[in-house]
Amino acid sequence: MIPCEMCSGKELKNHSGKAGKTMKKNSDRQAVNPYLPSWEYVPDAEPHLFEGRLYIYGSHDRFNGYAYCQNDYVCWSASPEDLADWRYEGVIYKRTEDPRNRDGDSCLYAPDAARGPDGRYYLFYVLDAEPVISVAVSDSPAGTYEFYGYVRDKDGRILGERPGDDAQFDPAVLVDGERIWLYSGYCGMYNPGRKGPMVMELGPDMLTVLKEPETLIPSAPYSQGTGFEGHAFFEASSMRKIRDRYYFIYSSEQKHELCYAVSSMPDRGFSYGGVIVSNCDRGIGSYKPAEFTTAYGGNNHGSLIELDGRYYIFYHRHTNGMNYCRQGCIEPVEINGEGRIRQAEITTSGPNGQPLRGEGTYGAYLACSLFCRDVSLLTAPPGSWMDARFPKITQEGRDGDENPGYIANMRDGAVAGFKYFSCSGIRQIAVTVRGKADGVMEVLTEINGEPVGRIPLGKSNEWKTYQAAAAIPDGIHSLYFRYTGKGYVSMASFTLTL
Repeated sequence: MIPCEMCSGKELKNHSGKAGKTMKKNSDRQAVNPYLPSWEYVPDAEPHLFEGRLYIYGSHDRFNGYAYCQNDYVCWSASPEDLADWRYEGVIYKRTEDPRNRDGDSCLYAPDAARGPDGRYYLFYVLDAEPVISVAVSDSPAGTYEFYGYVRDKDGRILGERPGDDAQFDPAVLVDGERIWLYSGYCGMYNPGRKGPMVMELGPDMLTVLKEPETLIPSAPYSQGTGFEGHAFFEASSMRKIRDRYYFIYSSEQKHELCYAVSSMPDRGFSYGGVIVSNCDRGIGSYKPAEFTTAYGGNNHGSLIELDGRYYIFYHRHTNGMNYCRQGCIEPVEINGEGRIRQAEITTSGPNGQPLRGEGTYGAYLACSLFCRDVSLLTAPPGSWMDARFPKITQEGRDGDENPGYIANMRDGAVAGFKYFSCSGIRQIAVTVRGKADGVMEVLTEINGEPVGRIPLGKSNEWKTYQAAAAIPDGIHSLYFRYTGKGYVSMASFTLTL
């Protein structure tokens, strides 16, 4: 096993059923990104507070899969006061439960959930091969959910199949007092047939459309002169009401970023607000040039939530050198008195609410920065899905195997970055690696700074730990590990020693 204290106390689970156990409670445990175990792949997260507990509803990727969202829906939950302590709720809905997918050929795309007027919980989703919105229902936030029906108009015609309907995609739902709003849409950049995401009003049965779909914000072909230029709607609808404002969160035409639009009404009057987060940190210029990408980005999906008096954005990152192994992450955000949101920087420590302890062992899969000399904005870089030039976060075994993640294929110039740590009195740093290395692992506290430590590495087919003295100043720092030399190396973890 790869040594990593962040993985200790993990809850054993099986993707085929309910678990009902929590990750072992440990007062010393810290919240990190990704916030779920390194072998879990739940992107497109919609966070909701139900019955005093935080529940995550997302799609479910398959490790080393060949398409998006190949697994059944699972659910994880946590206390809103402790984002380090997650409970696996098990499989809450199987794709074969939908009458249009009894053979399981279609995948369950990004869902959303809401508590209906009758007190039950409703799960809205689409199948990848169907143009309609399906709904499942449960008496409990954690399921199990049962198929309920398809969103339809007052005459019983199914939305998405009527003449002139757009195909439905990425549904989002907002229960706002006695009114229920449903959002949906996908708009390719070069498709003038799609004007933007749709908003419609549902009846109290959570199924019947009372108010027909209307365009909410523009897609790229219709964005000129609107304020949405360059950040027009692509996919990933989500709606939140914060104070007296409505925030429409979406993935823009840039794909790697989650943007927001704001209005005083849930169904019209939205103006562009800005970028909330980019999963390659494009646009953040505090520690690097703003346009430099420090991770391999890709599509993005998530939403805002208030937890214990603070706001957070949920989003996902891409692993395994491809689009189809995505993991959820969390960053705190600030909303000022005028309702504006400042773009969040992607970090390892985001859900912790403060820097991580500057001592102990940390898994390499916690890297929030990962790049090499050949910078790429998006995953599936030129050449192939897993181009030999690029490092990647991956794991061993098959999907569902609870094997800790690690970084593979660090070649000369490759950098893995981790942010942030509260350091005091660090005198030594160790790395656990394997591979055909003939070089040095340099340790930096700034992305382009001078090394504060240099750890010579050797060749080994098994995980081996190397260490060296390090002169890390006291204070809050990033840590960057840059491999310099011949061959390649995989990185399992690093250890900070006082």
